[in-house]
Amino acid sequence: MLRTIGFASLMSVITLTSLTATSATAEPLKVVASFSIIGDFAKNVGGDRIELTTLVGPDGDAHVYEPSPADAVTMSKADVVLVNGLQFEGFLQRLVEASATKASVVELTKGVEPIKMKEDHEHAAEAGGDHHHHGDLDPHAFQSIANAKIYVKNIADAFCAADTTGCDAYKSNADAYTAKLTAAETEVKEAVAAIPQAKRTIITSHDAFGYFENAYGLTFLAPEGISTEAEASAADVAALISQVRGDKASAIFVENITNPRLVEQISAETGVKVGGTLYSDALSKADGPAPTYIDMMKSNIATIKGAILGS
Repeated sequence: MLRTIGFASLMSVITLTSLTATSATAEPLKVVASFSIIGDFAKNVGGDRIELTTLVGPDGDAHVYEPSPADAVTMSKADVVLVNGLQFEGFLQRLVEASATKASVVELTKGVEPIKMKEDHEHAAEAGGDHHHHGDLDPHAFQSIANAKIYVKNIADAFCAADTTGCDAYKSNADAYTAKLTAAETEVKEAVAAIPQAKRTIITSHDAFGYFENAYGLTFLAPEGISTEAEASAADVAALISQVRGDKASAIFVENITNPRLVEQISAETGVKVGGTLYSDALSKADGPAPTYIDMMKSNIATIKGAILGS
């Protein structure tokens, strides 16, 4: 004998099923990251609880990025916007205003002890050589892994504030990722320790490695300033060539976000071979050597050590 289910009972079953499905598929937190390194941090902290959009992707240069109308639409729908701060993203204020976003805009360098940009580039900026002004502070704080841990804590705090039910997950993810950062930092320090003190001066395209220099004991010289928009003067280039010829620099590197022309010129005039590519302000594409922040830091120090020691 067939049993019939009453309309009220059927509606109860449907309603219960709908409620269960809704609670199981809670809306992810909409997160916008300004550039690829911050996007990687966000992914590690947010996991599958966030829907992430990264504005300036792999091998992209946030110094000269021009946002699109689609970026403004994405920003307008965001719950949380993660940015570096210290005037790293020259496009940011315009984009925030154009999007009229109600999202929290979180500066991840909060709590970082900023360092000053090198004096020679300060004068270049004052003279109008650098059209993208960072003031007198170096914004590339993420080049120190100790600072990266501060970024990660700030991200976890921002996600907890926006999504209290996910807070335990965010904190757990942040703790696990911070442990990986600590292990990576140990590797970087060991690699630097293997490089003789007298060979720790190197040349890169633009001044992105001040925090790396302070944290790990290498010296970086650059023909361009803090921003890739800075133009190196003939005198700057001549001075660097003189330093290399005086055996004061052990290796020369191009960067993934800059035109290699200047570095190649210095290499050609000094006979010092270009030692490879360093990742400064952006990660590589997924099939490159630096698709994540930890990969980037390991790749950079392995490239530097290999070029100097010939291994």
